[in-house]
Amino acid sequence: MSIASASRVLNGIGGSPETTRRVREAAAAVGYVPNAIARSLQSQRTGLIALAVEDIGNPVYVAMMRAIEAVVAESGHQLLVHATGGDVAGETALLRRLAHRYVDGMIISPIRITDVHVEALTASPVPVVVVGQLPEDVPVDNVRADSRTGVALAVDHLVGAGRTRIGFVNGPLDTVPGAARDAGFRAAMARHGLAVDPAMVEVGDFQYAAGRAAAERLLARTDPDAIVCANDLIAVGALHALLVAGRRVPEDVALVGMDDTELAQMSFPQISSVSLGSAERGQLAAGLLLDRIADGTLAPRREHVAPSLAVRASSGSVQ
Repeated sequence: MSIASASRVLNGIGGSPETTRRVREAAAAVGYVPNAIARSLQSQRTGLIALAVEDIGNPVYVAMMRAIEAVVAESGHQLLVHATGGDVAGETALLRRLAHRYVDGMIISPIRITDVHVEALTASPVPVVVVGQLPEDVPVDNVRADSRTGVALAVDHLVGAGRTRIGFVNGPLDTVPGAARDAGFRAAMARHGLAVDPAMVEVGDFQYAAGRAAAERLLARTDPDAIVCANDLIAVGALHALLVAGRRVPEDVALVGMDDTELAQMSFPQISSVSLGSAERGQLAAGLLLDRIADGTLAPRREHVAPSLAVRASSGSVQ
């Protein structure tokens, strides 16, 4: 058997049925396993793609990760996942490590964007796609959601259901999603002629425990007839705080979350939630990255995913 024929079969390029059978039998007999390091030296490709997100336990990132993995697997790549904890230094260190070319590309979803991020992104020697907001002049492929419009959908729904004392439980305001959702809430309330009562707004973290504690603080000082939460983890925490406080959902207080994760459907009552298309954003990001790996001369591209509201039992109309 010629070296070329064996190489074609072992690399999955092709060969006659008889040649393929003989090569595979011989490889099995000697226990041959392709050397990934040698292959990468020759091809200048590692076959690996990295995904960096704040919290791999957050259902929104799980949905995104599954979507990305499905796309990159079809191209023969494997996915490496990093949990950054939203730490700016850790994220920028990851981006700088790309200089070692340990992966063929990276998808990153930072909740904060700093000048250091921008510098590392633009200096990266391998393709990077950002899921989230970027300054318009940053020449990096980007997939973004519209959190402001998403919050407005929640407020519009609640006002349409007769709710007027609408509270808001948000994540940190120094994050991109926290700032966007705060601005969206205030703009939507103003559009409906409703004042934003500072007592009705709480800021915590994008986690269950922080969301529950923030909702408890809000309920201790005021009496909302609806609460919008900046994600579903916060919404589940708020739901538990409401039930412990003896508030019926939705009869006393309507509740709407964001991200429309499995958590919203697993809760009782099921939680209305704004979808920001986490799976769709993952699919788009993976497609952009693979295109960029194949052709680095492409102009930077931006994709937008529109939000939608899934109405469930937690936000029924006022009786």
